[in-house]
Parts: sequence; C-alpha cells; structure tokens
Amino acid sequence: MGLTMRIFVGLILGVVAGMGLGTGGLPFAKAWIAPFGTIFMNMIKMVIVPLVLSSLVIGVCGLGDVKKIGRIGGLTVFYYLITTAVAIVIGLILGTVVVPGAGLSIPSGVKTAAKAAPPIMDVIAGIFPTNPVQAMAKADMLQIIVFALFLGVGIISVGDRAKPLYGFFDGLAEVSYKIVGYIMFFAPIGVFGLICPVVAANGPSVLLPLLKVILCVYIGCALHAAIVYGGLLTVIGKYSPVSFFKGVFPAQMIAFTSCSSSGTLPVTMECTQKNLGVSKEIASFVLPLGATINMDGTALYQGVCALFIAQVYGVDLSAAQYATIIVTGTLASIGTAGVPGAGFIMLTMILTAIGLPLEGSALIAGIDRVLDMPRTCVNITGDCCVAYLVEKSERDRAKKLEEKA
Repeated sequence: MGLTMRIFVGLILGVVAGMGLGTGGLPFAKAWIAPFGTIFMNMIKMVIVPLVLSSLVIGVCGLGDVKKIGRIGGLTVFYYLITTAVAIVIGLILGTVVVPGAGLSIPSGVKTAAKAAPPIMDVIAGIFPTNPVQAMAKADMLQIIVFALFLGVGIISVGDRAKPLYGFFDGLAEVSYKIVGYIMFFAPIGVFGLICPVVAANGPSVLLPLLKVILCVYIGCALHAAIVYGGLLTVIGKYSPVSFFKGVFPAQMIAFTSCSSSGTLPVTMECTQKNLGVSKEIASFVLPLGATINMDGTALYQGVCALFIAQVYGVDLSAAQYATIIVTGTLASIGTAGVPGAGFIMLTMILTAIGLPLEGSALIAGIDRVLDMPRTCVNITGDCCVAYLVEKSERDRAKKLEEKA
C-alpha cells in the first residue's frame, strides 16, 4: 500500500474513531490519541527551518542568474496575488447566493478583541531581519526567506570562493529531505491522531446550526481548486488536472489534518518534485514563498465569513465594502503565518476594515478548526499549481531560446 493510500486510511479511521468517541470520549481522545498527532507535527516543524533555509539558498543558486531570480519571483508573486483575489470573489459570490447568515443571531454579551491591521510600510520593513538567527529561532518565515535570498545571491556573486558554503547548504538540504522521508513513514498515525479529536470535539450538534457556512467554504474550496487551478493547468500548463491532484494528494491530506501550510511544506516539496516533475531549483524557490504569502483557501473563507456576519447583523454591504474585502484580504494574506488559526486573525482585520462588529466573529470561532482544514488544503494546492506553472514557463522559454540559436 502506497503512502497516499495509507494516509487516506489513517484519515478515514480517525474520522470513524472520532465519531464513535463523540464529545463523551473527548478527554480520552485528547489524552491518548492527540499526542500522536502532536508528535508527528513536532517532527515536521523540527525540519521546517533548516529545510526552508537550505532549499531556498540552493534554489536561488541553482537559478544562477539574478535576472532569472527576478523573473521567476515576479511571475510567482503575480500568480499568487491573482489567484488569491479570485478566491475572495468566489467566496463573496457563494455568500451572496447561499445567504448562510439567514435566520441566525449573535449570542448576547460575546466580545471579540480585534487585531489591528498593521500599516503596509511596517509590514514591508518587518520582513527584513535584524538578526537572522533570531528569525530562525522564532520560525519567522518571511524573514528567513529574505535572508536565504540574500545568501543565495551572495553565493552566486562571489563565485568559486563560495563553493564550500554552497556545499554546506546543499548537504543540509539533502539531509533535510531524507529526514522528511523518515517522518512520512509515520504520517498515517499522525493523521489519525490529528483528525480524531477534531471530529470528537465538533459533533453534529455543534456543526448543524452553521452548516450553511461550512458547506459554502467546502464547496468554494472545491470549486476554486477545480475551476481556477484546473483551468490554469489545462490552458497554461497543458497538464492534466487529474494527474496533478493525484500527485499532490499526500500533501493535501497532511494539510487537511494539520491545518498548517508551513508544517506541510516538506511533504509539498516532495510531491511537487517527485510527482509533478518540477525541478529542485523551482520547487525550492516557489514553495517556501507560497507557504508564507499564498493563502487562496484562507482568502475564500474571508469572503464567505464576512458576508455571513453582515447577513447575521442585517447589514447590506456597498460596492466599496466588497472592493475593500477583496483588497484587504489579498494584502493580508501576505505575511500571514501558515499556522492553524491565522485565517481567523485575518477575518478580524477585514471586519474592522469594512466596519462590521467584531462580535460577529464569535460565531465563526467555534467552527474555525473545521473551516481551517479545507482552506489549508487549498492553500498548499495553489502552491503546487504555481510551482508547476512557473516550471512550465521556464521550460518554454528555454525551448524558444534553443530554437532561436
């Protein structure tokens, strides 16, 4: 039985066990089953920083040309921002058509503290580390990415004298990949341990009153993956969407159960290179960047939830407020940590931006984990899609240059 099937079996068994235990068995699930999921995620997190740092340095050095780095970086960010904006639009459309907030009301006395959106220039200034060692200790992915980019460009510029440093990072990357292979052997057990307590805690009695919101997010994520990613792969990538989704399935399952784009990164890189044929250099550059700034599933969730809360309060949003949701959600996705619950923080930013009461987010807080699973799955699927499209673009460019020569 291959890894994909073993992970899927672990997921199904976890769901069945969680339903069987129910809320009455939640203490047992948290005490004896959840730790296996925690151990698995801790092992994944253990290798993230060395993997991201070394793979990005090797990816930049592998590109070998500063102009090429700029070209690939620009194309990558373009795809990420466009697909994120489209995801929010899909969420808004679904929220308008389904009207998930109809018939619901806000619990009285519930207050939610807002996380103020930082000024854009503060965000930009914050991505440049003053101490890269501290950034690695805190796992600040944006700062690690910036430091790795500078290291890679520096190694290219120095040339032969920097070969020992390149060899160090190349060796570190290979060791990190090998460690990931060992960790993935335990993935089915980890997935079981992650999903079982979630199902036990969020039984039908909790989910039914908010079933419309849940369905909107799940359907929206499926539509975004099938239409947007499938369309891009078919039209631009000339690649079968069926083969693509089959290739990234193991990463999707880890993302679905862990709710962490960063935590899934090692598996995402392995699937993209082995199953999609993306080169090590492109995958090492595009995927760590995507795990930090590409949040398509989270953006779609913002659109659905913002409309849901507006409907609960009976507020009709203006065209300007719709535009604010799209712009704020797209920009807020940049730098949002790829960790569980980060999307909920983004939601409070959007509610503040369009003037909706923050207490409305209290309705979402109870089911946030359930909504986090599909949106994280879509986030990493988008990373893989963009990695393949960038690889295809570079291949086509190289082919044209050969024909001209």
